[in-house]
Amino acid sequence: MHKFTPEVQALADEILAYSLQRLKDDPPLDGPRTPEDLFSEVGNTITAKGLGGHEALEVFTNVLAKACISTDHPRNLAFIPSAPTEYSNLFDLVVGASSLYGGSWQEGAGAVFAENQALRWISDLAQLPASAGGVFVQGGTIGNLSALVAARAHARTKYPNTSRWAIACSAEAHSSIASAANIMDVQLLKIEPGADRKLHGDAVGAAIDDLHASSETRVFAVVATGGTTNLGIVDDLISVGAATHQRDIWFHVDGAYGLAALCAPSVRAKFNGVEAADSLIVDPHKWLFAPFDACALIYRNPEIAKETHTQHASYLETLHDDSWSPSDYAIHLTRRVRGLPFWFSLAAHGTDAYSEAMEGTL
Repeated sequence: MHKFTPEVQALADEILAYSLQRLKDDPPLDGPRTPEDLFSEVGNTITAKGLGGHEALEVFTNVLAKACISTDHPRNLAFIPSAPTEYSNLFDLVVGASSLYGGSWQEGAGAVFAENQALRWISDLAQLPASAGGVFVQGGTIGNLSALVAARAHARTKYPNTSRWAIACSAEAHSSIASAANIMDVQLLKIEPGADRKLHGDAVGAAIDDLHASSETRVFAVVATGGTTNLGIVDDLISVGAATHQRDIWFHVDGAYGLAALCAPSVRAKFNGVEAADSLIVDPHKWLFAPFDACALIYRNPEIAKETHTQHASYLETLHDDSWSPSDYAIHLTRRVRGLPFWFSLAAHGTDAYSEAMEGTL
């Protein structure tokens, strides 16, 4: 299985030909099928002797691929579509073929360096300090959870006797915030937005003060949204951030898709206040034209995240130096360098092209 034989060469040619065709032609819309329907056509694909490379590829291209919705199809308006650039899709092939490990600097320094430059661009768009940094994770759910875990760990150092914690957010916050609260076993303080559907600082401050006055529960993080999933509404980041920091609480901005518009000058002012965030996320696979999956998780003070997320074991101690290891900044250890396709496209096209493309979509 690990020799590059003539059979492997032929299979490589087939796979590359299929990939190029998929990139050049208009994507098929296609759609899901039932498990019974698929089984009736392909049967059990896992066998003792194997199907063979050519045959397995045919099963995928002729049947299985056609049972998947092409999220880059112009008529796919469900959820939040992905429209990766051709460059990012092509470089995803390189990432897959290169067996790159992206968990540590020791093993993936060049790739991590490139990812960090892409993260730096996003940090600069948000006007975060030069010390800001982070990591590309799977998606917004993991990004939000990782940031909130770091936020609680930081709060524990300041309020060590607190026995019950809470996350404050808009009643219209993304479902991943409730999921994070459930996983962390903390309370979720939902705050009703204003008539404009935005979360405002006065409501945040009042809700937190009421909770602190009436219970022993302490809010350790406030989550504002930089573009709600249903309506694209951006919370009042300036007032929410101010109310949060006045109470010595971590300010997190969930901008999974909306914060991508930071690169569009015409709407940049809508996100004023994001520069006060202690952490933020944005998914390049949503609106920054990268393939699945890549969420940029960025911290104002990455050292807090490192203290929280670094794993310790005898077999990991060689990694614990002053270098930048992505595994230290989120809930993961093993990771692919999922930010590289985005970096390649950004480096190749330039940031002006991204700003122009963003303005075009708006």
